[in-house]
Amino acid sequence: MFLKLTCHMSSLKDNEKILNYNDVILRRSDLDILSGPHFLNDRIIELYFSYLASCYHSKDILLVPPSISFWLTNCPELESLKDFTEPLKLPDKKLIILVVNNNDEVTMAEGGTHWSLLAYERSTNTFVHHDSIAGSNSLHAKRLRKALLGFIGSSCSETDGRYLEYTDTPQQTNGYDCGLYVLAIAKVICHWHESAGSKDNVALWFSTLKEQVVPSAVAKMRNEILSLIKDLMLKN
Repeated sequence: MFLKLTCHMSSLKDNEKILNYNDVILRRSDLDILSGPHFLNDRIIELYFSYLASCYHSKDILLVPPSISFWLTNCPELESLKDFTEPLKLPDKKLIILVVNNNDEVTMAEGGTHWSLLAYERSTNTFVHHDSIAGSNSLHAKRLRKALLGFIGSSCSETDGRYLEYTDTPQQTNGYDCGLYVLAIAKVICHWHESAGSKDNVALWFSTLKEQVVPSAVAKMRNEILSLIKDLMLKN
């Protein structure tokens, strides 16, 4: 009986809400994920995307939460996505950043084993897929791109929107940091758009990506995000 009670109390503690930031709710168990060598979950990625959106105030940028990206990829009827995507104002965005996940089971919350990133840059009409384990999420990234084509602007059709599988994307050196690579790459792309944007729309953000997204810098992001969460907790 005591063991059951202890397990129950531990479970309650893990599920304790510790932060509500822009409607993203973090629980104590999320801190454990960041403290160790673990696969990032949806909540941590959504929190960091929300934080980036607050840092880069441009209305031209849209960082799409993992849950919405997942539904866009896996919704069986694209026509039904019209009402779903309308609040996102996709045709108004010059830069759209989405998360790709390899979970094919719609009924399974927080499934999948790998994260990657898909970015749409409007001035070049280009979709770029960044995968820290090259080729792992190509199929899912293409499915997400196909779903988006009908909603990002009236000029786009299934034959529009150049697709680039960026083969020089920095590669992870372990089996669990893919989510951190997504966040690091998203940060680089947002900064590029704010600082260079259309002035550098031929080379895009690729040179900066190779300079800044290296294993040592990505590994430090766990502590950086932990510190960010603690700061946000103090402000709430």
